[in-house]
Parts: sequence; structure tokens; C-alpha cells
Amino acid sequence: MASTPPHCSITATTKPNQNYQYPQNHFKNHRNHQNNHRNQPHPQKFSLSKPPPPCNASKHTTVAATATSTTGAPLSQTPTPFPSLAPDFSGRRSTRFVSKMHLGRPKTTVNTRHTSIAEEVLQLALHNGQAGLEGVLVSFESKLCGSDDYTFLLRELGNRGDYEKAIKCFKFAVRRERRKNEQGKLASAMISLLGRLGKVELAKGIFETALSEGYGNTVYAFSALISAFGRSGYCDEAIKVFDLMKNYGLKPNLVTYNSVIDACGKGGMEFKRVVEIFDEMLSSGVQPDRISFNSLLAVCSRGGLWEAARNLFSEMVNRGIDQDNFTYNTLLDAVCKGGQMDLAFEIMAEMPAKNILPNVITYSTMIDGYAKAGRFDDALNLFNEMKFLGIGLDRVSYNTLLSIYAKLGRFEEALDICREMEGSGIRKDVVTYNALLGGYGKQGKYDEVRRLFDKMKAQKVSPNILTYSTVIDVYSKGGLYEEAMDVFREFKRAGLKADVVLYSALIDALCKSGLVESAVSLLDEMTKEGIRPNVVTYNSIIDAFGRSATSECVFDAGKISELQTDSSSLVIKRGIEGKATDGEDNRIIKVFGQLAAEKGGQAKKDCGGKQEILCILGVFQKMHELEIKPNVVTFSAILNACSRCDSFEDASMLLEELRLFDDQVYGVAHGLLMGYRENVWIQAQSLFDEVKLMDSSTASAFYNALTDMLWHFGQKRGAQLIVLEGKRRQVWENVWSNSCLDLHLMSSGAARAMVHAWLLNIRSIVFEGHELPKLLSILTGWGKHSKVVGDGALRRAVEALLIGMGAPFQLGKCNLGRFVSTGPVVTAWLRESGTLRLLVLHDDRTHPENPRFEQISNLQTLPLL
Repeated sequence: MASTPPHCSITATTKPNQNYQYPQNHFKNHRNHQNNHRNQPHPQKFSLSKPPPPCNASKHTTVAATATSTTGAPLSQTPTPFPSLAPDFSGRRSTRFVSKMHLGRPKTTVNTRHTSIAEEVLQLALHNGQAGLEGVLVSFESKLCGSDDYTFLLRELGNRGDYEKAIKCFKFAVRRERRKNEQGKLASAMISLLGRLGKVELAKGIFETALSEGYGNTVYAFSALISAFGRSGYCDEAIKVFDLMKNYGLKPNLVTYNSVIDACGKGGMEFKRVVEIFDEMLSSGVQPDRISFNSLLAVCSRGGLWEAARNLFSEMVNRGIDQDNFTYNTLLDAVCKGGQMDLAFEIMAEMPAKNILPNVITYSTMIDGYAKAGRFDDALNLFNEMKFLGIGLDRVSYNTLLSIYAKLGRFEEALDICREMEGSGIRKDVVTYNALLGGYGKQGKYDEVRRLFDKMKAQKVSPNILTYSTVIDVYSKGGLYEEAMDVFREFKRAGLKADVVLYSALIDALCKSGLVESAVSLLDEMTKEGIRPNVVTYNSIIDAFGRSATSECVFDAGKISELQTDSSSLVIKRGIEGKATDGEDNRIIKVFGQLAAEKGGQAKKDCGGKQEILCILGVFQKMHELEIKPNVVTFSAILNACSRCDSFEDASMLLEELRLFDDQVYGVAHGLLMGYRENVWIQAQSLFDEVKLMDSSTASAFYNALTDMLWHFGQKRGAQLIVLEGKRRQVWENVWSNSCLDLHLMSSGAARAMVHAWLLNIRSIVFEGHELPKLLSILTGWGKHSKVVGDGALRRAVEALLIGMGAPFQLGKCNLGRFVSTGPVVTAWLRESGTLRLLVLHDDRTHPENPRFEQISNLQTLPLL
């Protein structure tokens, strides 16, 4: 559950733009390594409305600027709004913040006209307190050269964070200055200074005074206040000032529009609205510059709108506007968040050709993207490349790498990263500890979790909400409910309030224990507390409803039942003895008691047949009302629920009802289940294209769930076509060869469908006159999570299938998860007259198909892909 925040300060000794040498064949070699992961992106429609004709377009066609396809769904993603933000976003600095520090690009030389007297006054001001500042200013008043000197003083005091002296200096200067335009310059400088320091209310006060006294009604003063609001994420206030400016008859300039766009991005405004402001800018005759496009790209980055970001980049190139490190880093961030890692690598590869060298932020963004996509080898390869090129790591890079090693269970290497990180002067922070806690937890190393949690606090690193959520989730999933309750009580003593992550973790623990009624009740209380559930929360509940053998009966005509608990539970008693005062505390402590009772076999469970279908529909309806968009995990959970339905009619009814919410997704599943394959196959291809954009584990879960449902209800030919489609799209890597079929990442339905396809394939090899390898293997894994070693559900399902067909495969003597046979024996079996009939699959329900589709049934001629 650990996560890596946006890029923070760059602390490494290597400068982002240092001149390191790239190996000539570097990108070529890496590109070849990527081929196994090649995605086929289908971007969404997007265009900037009525852009002016391109001028001075770049002669070089770039990957990032390549025109994208117009197929796909309309752009609808919206960046997440920021909650009450502190001046620097509560310590979470984005790549945009780093860019504004001018990291990775040349600093603009300040055009200053101040005198040497101003520098002398600055030194005196710094060495005198506020009381003495007035005297210094009075004594040098006749020597200071107007607003230029005073502006210099304001800027330098602001750069040192001494805003109180700056305000005193500003008020002194305004009183002495009689010219309105000079007073306006001073006001603009003061507002900008306070905005940079996050003192928005003070900036607003300066602006209102200036406006009332007649020197604040300038484009520069309005623009400065818009920027001040934007820097602190107050988008709505920035827009109000922007509208007020136009009401005063002032025409926004380039700086104004850039400030508004930047404010919209930081305030989480939806991309469509930001584009409208950009279009207004163009129609007003104001031509965008690099900062305009960089700000727009930052909006896309926050929402993961990679198609829009790519189109913006293309527009930027067409206009002849130069790009910089921030341009590429922000584009890469958007593309990585969209899961398009192969495209991201191609974009990164073109940077040196433009004399823009990837820096620490570039690599950190790419490494984090690979990690989130589950492509840990690619992430670690980039890390090694950074070291080879001499690019120093920053805190974000170290934490990302540490998280990768922890997730892989490679704790020695994770600790090596910790030591290297501290050796470079970067102390472990809360993100570091969260990554380690999550990694140890997933490996079931509960003693290490306890030790690390204690060490974290001993080293004065304050746990945050994610820390507590991670530890509570780890203990809950490990059945350590008393320990989880203790951590929760500590969480409350720290003055923290449960958030969606903590609630979702508890709900997931209840669902996995079959206590669905308790989970739904906790969900109900969560919403009453004003905490909005997310798709992860609902996915846990939908998945639990499908586990009919262990689920409670929850809904009664759509109404959530009251939570039932065993008051004799030891954990509940401990909670009461601990004097939990808040109603929320009591509810969550009761949850731990319920979990403990379930662990001891005391919890009451029930199952509800068709009522569970109504429960799933009720949850789905609630998601629709809250505008929580289901994802591919939701779809997989629905399909798993269908597989557990008591009858074909129940599964069909569930999918038919869900078509009202999303006809494309659930229409495909319903059509395949009903045997209308030809009618839905084109739609299915679009769905498969979208799934391909997901990480490998999510994509695999989707194909497994869909195939299981079809196989369970007798649509075996359809199930086989689905797994072959998954194989073609490399959902399961290296799944088969002439000698081996690897099924260990597949569900039982997918595995059985694949066995039939593989045997048909090697049969075609035999009938083409070729010899089979001497040894043939079918790998299922040995069921390491099963109660009895070697008795995994997948192994048993495949074994029963092979026995049922009379296939001459035997369980390996030294490998309980491997079935073996010899080439000659299998060849003889395949040549038997009745074998083909056993291997060719059919659907229980069929409808007239197109002749082209009928040809697919002749699977004995499948080529080896």
C-alpha cells in the first residue's frame, strides 16, 4: 500500500543538465528489450479548437508529436481536485514546482536597474530588526532611486522569506511614491512575492488596498493575484479575479492567461474547462508560448490524460515552440500515468536528438511508471542506466526503487538502497518506511513489520495516514486483529481521522473473511462520515458478493442491514475497556471483533442465491449514483460473480441488467455467454484493446474471469477463443512452445481451454510430418497457497481434464506442479481416430454465425504463434 509522492526536492550532487555521454547504442538496445511489452495504443479524440496555422514547424517528426488515431472514447478524465492546500501542497512538490525552480533549464537573467545604494540598504535591512528597518529606509530615502530600487529590496527580502520586512518596505515606498503607475509596479511585485511564499490572504489584502486607492487596477496586479491564488491551488478564487479583471475593462495578456491556466491545473479543474480558457486566449489574439503549453501539459499530467498531452505536444511542435526538460518530463508523466510505457520510452529516446538530455526527474518518472505497470525489470534496468550515466538519484528515485525491491520481496537489496540513500545524505522519510512496511506485509513478515514500525517512531519519523492504513491492512489480512486494533487506537491518539484508504482496507478484510454484511454496514457508516468511497472499496464488496458459499445475506429490498456482532468477543471487550469515545472508533473496533470472531469460527454466515444478484446490482447502482466509474477490476469481479451463480439464467440476468449501465462492456460479456459471438466480436476487440493498456496482472485477471464464466456455463469454444486472443496479445508471456505449456498464471477455465488449444496445435505439427520434442510438459504450479502442498485447484482441474480425455500425461515425480510425457507416446495418442473429437470444443448455446467465424472452429490447424 505504499506509494511514491510526486517529485520532491532534488538533493543529489549531480546537476540535472550535466553533460554526461550517452552510449550510441543505448536506446536501440533498450528498444529491442521492450518488444515483448509492445502496446497498441488507441488514443481518445482531442483537438484544440481552431488552432492558428502552424508557423516555423519543426522539421523533425517526433514520436511525441506523431498524429494520434481518432478512434476511442471521448476524453472524460478529470484531474483529482486538491483538498485544502498549504502553500507548497503540504510538502508534496510536483514536477511543475521543480520546473519553477528552474531545474533542468537555463535561468532567465533578471533585468534589474537598481542602484548600488539599494544593495547597501538590503544588507542593513537584513542585519536590523523590523523596528530598525524604518530608520534605515528614512536615512536612505533621498538616495534610493524610485520604484526600481524598492522593487529590488522587495524581491530580495522575499527570496529570503522575510515577508514581514518586505511588507514594511512596500508600505514605506508606496507612501513616498506619488505616481500611480509606479505604485502599481510596487503592488504587483509585493503581490507576486507573497504569492510565491504562500501568503495568499496577505497578497489579497495588498491587492484590495491598491485597487481601492486607485493604483491596483492594472493587468500586472490582477495577473500577480491570479498567480498567487494558483500557486496555492485556489482555482475558483483565481477564476473570480480573472473575471473581475475583465469587468474592469482590462485585457488579459500572455502572463495573465498563463497564470490562469496554471491555477486551473493546480486546482484540479477539468481539462475541458482549461481548454476553453486556452481557446479564449487564442481568439483574443494572444499567442501561447512554452509556459502556456507546459501549464496545459501539467493539467494533463495530473489527470493521466496522455492522449491530450500528446496532441498538445504536437501542437507545440507545429507552432515552432521549443521544448525543454519540463515539457518532456511533464509529457512523460502523463503518458506513464496512462500506462503507455512503451510510448513513454520512445518519447524519452528522442530527447537527446533535440539536445534535451533526460535528467533525474525524467528517469524517476519512467521508473515509477514501469513500477506501477508491474514491469519491475524494466524499472531496474533504467536504474542501472542512471548509475552508468552518472545521474545522481534524488529522494523520489530512491523511494521508488526501494518500493520495487520491497514488492519483489528482495529485502536485502531494498536495505542496500536505504544505506546508499542515507550515505548520500538523504534520510529515510515516511514514504521510505511505508514502502518497506507494505513490502514486508505482502510477504507475511509480520515481525519485521512490527520492528520497522517501532523503529520508524523511534527515529522521529511521524507515521501518516497511509502508514497506519498499511499496517492495519497488513495485520488484518494476516489475522492479527488485536494488533490491528492497537494500531488503530494509536492512530486515533495521533489525532488523525480515518480516510478512504483505511476504510477500504478494513472493508476488504471483512469481505475476504466472508463478512459481507459487516463490510456493507461499514461502507454505510463511512459515507455518513462524509468519506467518499472509491472504486477499490466497491470492487471488494462486489467480489465478496460473488463468493456465494461464504457470504452473508446483506440486502433486504435494497436496504443495508444493521451490523451484528458477538458481544462476547475478546477484541470488542478490549476496545470497550480502552474507553473508545468516538462512535466511529466503536464501529471500527467492532469490526476487529467481528473479524476475530470469524477467525475463531464464531461468526454467523449465510448465503442468499438470487438475492446476491440483487445485492450486486444495488452496489452497482450506488456506484452509478456517485459517478464512480467501474474499472476492469470491477468487470472481473462481476464475471467471477457470474461464474458462481446457481444457474445460467441467473448469470444471464445479472449481465442483462448491468447492460443498462454499460452496454459495451457488459453487452460483450452477455453476448459471448448467450452464443452471439459474431455480433459482439468487434466490440470485444475494442474491449481487449483497452485491457491491453492495463498492467499484466490486471489484464490476466480479466481474461481469466471472462474465460472462467464462459467455461463454467458450457461456452467452451468461446472460452478457447478468448484465451487464444489473450495469448495473441501476450497477456501471458511465453505461455507455450512445441515442448511446454505454462498455465501457472491462468485460472482453471482458462487453463483447460488452453490445454485443448495447445494439444490441437501439436497435433497439427504431427500431421504435417514433424516430430514432437522428446519430452513434453504442462506446468500448473504446485499450489503454494493451498492448505496441502501440491494440491492446488489449478493442478487438480488440469489433472481431471487430462484423465477425462485419456491424454498420456503423468504427474512429474520431482515436480508436483508438472505433467510430463514423451513425444512418441503423445504422437501415438494424437493419431488415434477419436482424439480429434475430444480436442475440438463446442458451445452449449450457439446461433448462426458468419462463415468466416465458422472457420475458427477448425482449431486443429492453428499455427504456432
